Amino acid sequence: MKIVSFILNGKTGFGVLSQDGQQVADLTAHWPSLKAAVAVASAAALHTAAESAPIRAISDLELTIPVPDADRFICAGLNFKAHALEGGHQDAPAHPSLFLRSASTFVAHEQPILRPTWSDSFDYECEFAVVIGKGGRHIALADAMDHVFGYTLLMDGTVREVQFGHSLVAGKNFYRSGAMGPWIVTADEISDPASLQLTGRVNGEQRQSAPISDLIFDIPTLISYWSRVDALSPGDIISVGTPAGVGFAMDPKSFLQVGDIVETEVPGIGLLRNVVAADEQSS
Repeated sequence: MKIVSFILNGKTGFGVLSQDGQQVADLTAHWPSLKAAVAVASAAALHTAAESAPIRAISDLELTIPVPDADRFICAGLNFKAHALEGGHQDAPAHPSLFLRSASTFVAHEQPILRPTWSDSFDYECEFAVVIGKGGRHIALADAMDHVFGYTLLMDGTVREVQFGHSLVAGKNFYRSGAMGPWIVTADEISDPASLQLTGRVNGEQRQSAPISDLIFDIPTLISYWSRVDALSPGDIISVGTPAGVGFAMDPKSFLQVGDIVETEVPGIGLLRNVVAADEQSS
């Protein structure tokens, strides 16, 4: 089951996407947001509610990021083996390297990502992300996958000059520099997320490709680790990291330019596509 969040007539909502992708069963009358639904209802309950929900044409909706009101957007750094090597880290990190992004740093599928004008080092990181269903603290590894509601895609746009010269958090949190979506695929549709293949492309050229099984710290480990730091909440997003092939590691370096198209794809999940535009307010 695919679930989208959207804006209709100035109001936020969410619903279940039809198999042909042309209609959405609007569940907003049952729960005010997907985050609220995830906190109290199973995927099966959402599916049942969708059978009698009002139907909206997808063309009438403005898609938003999958959980726009999520409490946390957690991203893992240096978590694919080859990416850690291309970043100059010969030894695998001993512990997950996690950081937070804010909701305002993301745009939805087919919306423009903004390239800050103060630096020409705007880079792409195509990623696979987990949506938390059941929250909690000190989640055991053996129980971690029981806390997963579904999966989505994420593009962790990064200004390298700021990441390396100022701070990681600043380089990762430029306004509308990343993307997420286009929807959530519920966990019952994916028997083994480690078997999925993540691919990133720029202007149709494949730059990144790796199976999720190449993670240094797998999905249960990331969930369990963060839950030891802070509570996880329903609707939280955990992005697992990016494969090798980012722009700053190429020779010569290849950063994003205005007009470039970035695609993040995982078969079985979907395709997230965004064009690069200039952030005219940046300096």
